[in-house]
Amino acid sequence: MTLLARLDRLPLSRPHYLLLLIGGLGYTFDGMDSAVVAFLLPSAKEAWGLSNGELGLIGSATPFGFLFGAIAAGLLGDRIGRKKVMMYALAFYAVFSVVAAFAPNYEVFLAARVLAGTGAGAESAIIAPFLSEFVPAKRRGWFVGALAGFFSFGFVAAALLGRFVVSTLPEGWRIAQVITALPIVLLLWWRRSLPESPRFLLTQGRAEEAERVVAKIERDVEKATGKPLPPVPESVTEPLTRTPKVGLFTALKFLWSRKMARRTAVIWAVWFVITFSYYGFFSWIPTLLIERGITVTKSFEFSIIIYLAQVPGYFSAAWLSERLDRKHTIALYLTGSAVSAFWLSQMNAPWSITLAGAVLSFFLNGTYAGVYSYTPEVFPTWIRATGTGLSSAFGRVGSILAPSIIGVFAASLGFGGVFGLTTAVLAIGVLCVMVFGLSTAGRSLEELTEEGAPVAATKEMTK
Repeated sequence: MTLLARLDRLPLSRPHYLLLLIGGLGYTFDGMDSAVVAFLLPSAKEAWGLSNGELGLIGSATPFGFLFGAIAAGLLGDRIGRKKVMMYALAFYAVFSVVAAFAPNYEVFLAARVLAGTGAGAESAIIAPFLSEFVPAKRRGWFVGALAGFFSFGFVAAALLGRFVVSTLPEGWRIAQVITALPIVLLLWWRRSLPESPRFLLTQGRAEEAERVVAKIERDVEKATGKPLPPVPESVTEPLTRTPKVGLFTALKFLWSRKMARRTAVIWAVWFVITFSYYGFFSWIPTLLIERGITVTKSFEFSIIIYLAQVPGYFSAAWLSERLDRKHTIALYLTGSAVSAFWLSQMNAPWSITLAGAVLSFFLNGTYAGVYSYTPEVFPTWIRATGTGLSSAFGRVGSILAPSIIGVFAASLGFGGVFGLTTAVLAIGVLCVMVFGLSTAGRSLEELTEEGAPVAATKEMTK
C-alpha cells in the first residue's frame, strides 16, 4: 500500500472542494489584478498626460512582473515547498498593489505594478501544480480547469470596478487598486491551514510528514462522504525520494534534454500563443472601444459583457478536458479563438465588436483552462513547479510584447489588422498542439512523468 495510491483513489469530496475554493480565490485576485489595469489606463493617461507608448509600458508592467515571479515560484516551489511560496507571493502582491494605489507619479506607479505582478505571477504559477498533486487522475482535468476558471471571476470583478468605481468616483482608479488588495488579508489567514503536497514531501525524503497529510485527507474524505474509502490499487509508480536540488541551469538542462524537449517545446509554445493573444486583447479592448467613439462608461459596460463570457469558457473547457483529452480541448478552443479573432477584425459597429469580443473571450479563456490542467501533468514531481513556472514565464514574454506591439502598431495596422495578427498567432498554436502534444487524460502523474526521471536525477546528484 503506497501513499500516492491511497491519495489517488479518493473520491472528490468536501476536502478537495475546499482546496479548490482556497486556490481559486487566489486566482480570482490574480485575474482582478491583471484585468483592472485595462480600466486604469484612461485615468492614468489623464492624470499624468501619458503617451500611448507609456500606456503600453503600464500594460506590460504586470506581465513583466509575472515573468520573474513565475520563474522564482517554480524554482522555490521545488526547493522549499509549494505552500510557502504561495503564501509569500500573495503577501508580496498585496503590499505593492497598495503602493501602486498611492503612487505620486508615473515612475513609482510603473515600478509598483511590476512588483505587484511579480507576486501575482509567483502565486499564479504555483497554485495549479500544487493542487494538482492532491487530485485523482480521473478528475484532475476538471479540477484544475475549474480552478483556473476562478480567473474569470476576477476579470468580471475588475470590469465592475471599472464601471462603478473607476469611472464614477474621484480618484476611483486608485480606490480600485486598494479594493483588489484588501480581501487578500483574509485569504492569507485561511491558507495557513493548507497542507503541503505529499508528493513534494516524498521527493524531499519527508515520508512521515507525507503520511500524516495523506492520513488526514483520508479521514476528512471518509467523514465528508459518510462511506468507506475505496480499496487501494496494488501498484503505483512512486516519485523519487531523493532528488537533485533544482536550480535554473539544472532545470533548463533537464527540460530541454532529449527525453523532455518535445513536451517542453509544445507547452512553451502554447503558453506563448495564448498569453500573447489574451493580453493583447484584454489590455486594449476598453481603449480601442473608446477610439471607436464609445464613451468611457459605455466602453466599460461592453467590457463587462465580454468578461462575463469568460465564465462559461473556463468551465465548459474544464468539463470537456476529461472527455476530449487536454490536448484536443486546447486545440478546439484555440481554433475557436482564431476564428473569433478574425471575426472581430472584420467588425466596426459597437454591438458587433462586443459580440465578437465575447465569443473570443469565451474561447481564449477555455484554452487557459486546458493549459492550466495540461502543464503540471507533463513534468516529473521533483521539477513540476519549476517546469510549470518556466512555461508560464515564457508565456509572459508574449504578454509583455502584446500590449506594446498593439500600442505601437494599432495606428498603422488599424483595429482589423491587430486582430488579424492575433488570428495568425492562434493558428500556429493549434498546429503545434495537435501535431506534437501529449495525451494525458485519466493517467496518474507518476505514469505520465516518473519513468526515466530517476536516471536523470541520479546523474545530476552524482555530478
